[in-house]
Amino acid sequence: MADPIETLRLKVVEQVRGVFNDTQAGQKPVPPSDDALFEKDTPIRLVHADLVGMMTGGIRSLLLQMLHPHALQGVLDHSNFREDMHGRLRRTAQFIAVTTFGQRDRAMAAIERVNRIHSQITGTLPDGSAYIATDPRTLAWVHVAEAQSFLAGYVRHVRPDMPRAEQDEYYRQFAVIARALGADPVPETRGEAEAIFRELRMDLRPSAEAREIAQLVLNQRPEGAPPAVQGMLGADAVAMLPSWSRSMLGLSRPGLAAIPARAATWGMGRTLRWAFKQN
Repeated sequence: MADPIETLRLKVVEQVRGVFNDTQAGQKPVPPSDDALFEKDTPIRLVHADLVGMMTGGIRSLLLQMLHPHALQGVLDHSNFREDMHGRLRRTAQFIAVTTFGQRDRAMAAIERVNRIHSQITGTLPDGSAYIATDPRTLAWVHVAEAQSFLAGYVRHVRPDMPRAEQDEYYRQFAVIARALGADPVPETRGEAEAIFRELRMDLRPSAEAREIAQLVLNQRPEGAPPAVQGMLGADAVAMLPSWSRSMLGLSRPGLAAIPARAATWGMGRTLRWAFKQN
């Protein structure tokens, strides 16, 4: 007779993998490799392995990235984000998984593929100036928004007491990927990340388009995910945003609504860590 607890665990694992992988197209989870760019049990692998921290951090990161005019215009001109946001998010999740956990040759091939795609993403901003996705400063903003957000999600949901030295090591490790993608400047410590974040904030602009994308990100429901999941993840992500960025995006701090969202995401995180512990 099947163990009902084990059956439940496997069902949770299958459902989550279906959200992050296009199983109908044969896409499978990235198998962790002993020959990855980063060693097992190091900060980047611990941070990027926590699903709830990565989901809330990922939403926070996307919201911040859309405040950069170049990153935003690239999405508007060269992406089917509005029609296939789930597909784009899946591809981003796959890239993070491959470069963090995958065999190093496969990781470098994924980075080279993204670099080729970026070299073809060019266009004109509304003010008439040109943009290109390979611009080091734009890539730096995308990177620092991701790194800060992923780490913030992990610290918030898993390790509030994560030592500063381990946080610095996370930035040093993630810098390997950022530099391979052409970003500059790239932080190697939490202090450097905070300084670069403040510097690059000067490049950001509020816009109707950024607010539109923010609403799409916060209101979309990934295929296979329970209806309430996106709402609580979004509320938690918005609560983690700096107040000035919420104002630029036309978002309000969740207030009392953040309390049940925090509790729900904490509970979901415990469930997912239990389900995936044996996988």
